[in-house]
Amino acid sequence: MSSQYIYKIFRPEEWARFQETKVFAGSPDDLRDGFIHLSEANQLAGTLAKYYTDGADVILAEVDARGLSKALKYETSRGGALFPHLFSDLNMRAVNRHWVIAAEDDKSYVLPELGSPS
Repeated sequence: MSSQYIYKIFRPEEWARFQETKVFAGSPDDLRDGFIHLSEANQLAGTLAKYYTDGADVILAEVDARGLSKALKYETSRGGALFPHLFSDLNMRAVNRHWVIAAEDDKSYVLPELGSPS
């Protein structure tokens, strides 16, 4: 494991369902691939630029990786980088905090300051 905190980007409807059920089985892409796609902080900008180009708001959830046990695996993905992949459902208890991030006029996103909460 590289970082204590890893991140999941949600569409608003996915986040609403997650808040209601407290368990997230995955987005359509996650379900297709057989795992929940996560990112480290330094991978988020690239993930947003590649997969979230419609200008819609997103929710960024900070996940405490320490509680994900052996279901979390780092695997080679985009550009040969290791990305965290979760081979189980994500429980709301693992979410440390979250942000609603509005797209800028050019459909890009400005990330909040990430890291250990104060």
